[in-house]
Amino acid sequence: MDYFRVGTLVNTHGIRGEVKVVVITDFPEKRFVKGEQLIMFKDAAATTGGITVTIDKAREQKGLFFLTFKGFDNINDVEKYKGWTLKVAAEALQDLPAGEYYYHQIIGLKVVTSDGETIGKVKEILAPGANDVWVVQRDHGQADVLLPKIPQVIKKVDLDTGQVTVDLMEGLID
Repeated sequence: MDYFRVGTLVNTHGIRGEVKVVVITDFPEKRFVKGEQLIMFKDAAATTGGITVTIDKAREQKGLFFLTFKGFDNINDVEKYKGWTLKVAAEALQDLPAGEYYYHQIIGLKVVTSDGETIGKVKEILAPGANDVWVVQRDHGQADVLLPKIPQVIKKVDLDTGQVTVDLMEGLID
């Protein structure tokens, strides 16, 4: 089964089992609500050995979410989970509007120019500000290419063929 990260438990809060969560999802208002089930993993890369928890209470404050889980009623129940990753199962992902994609759908796609020249493969996505930046790993030890996710650069994403078509603006590649 596939799982996707939605947050990290960074600390406890108070003595009644509340935890602080750093959000790693674009949909915190859907992921961190009463009744939602999450899976906690000690290792962020793990896909087995998770602990399923159900949110009992959730509130947002200063960019963090404060959660309590059913059956975890005091600090002793949650303290050992500091640093653990919260994930959701793949079937819990919601459909996105046309032209929007989850990071896991983009990472690994082949990147080609409108002229058919292969640039490389998307190896990671950065979210430094207004636009995401797709990091494209090139062959033969060449420097990575940083592509801003703007319509002038990213022309077409084709998940069926596993390819992204781009127009390279001046200065994006050496």
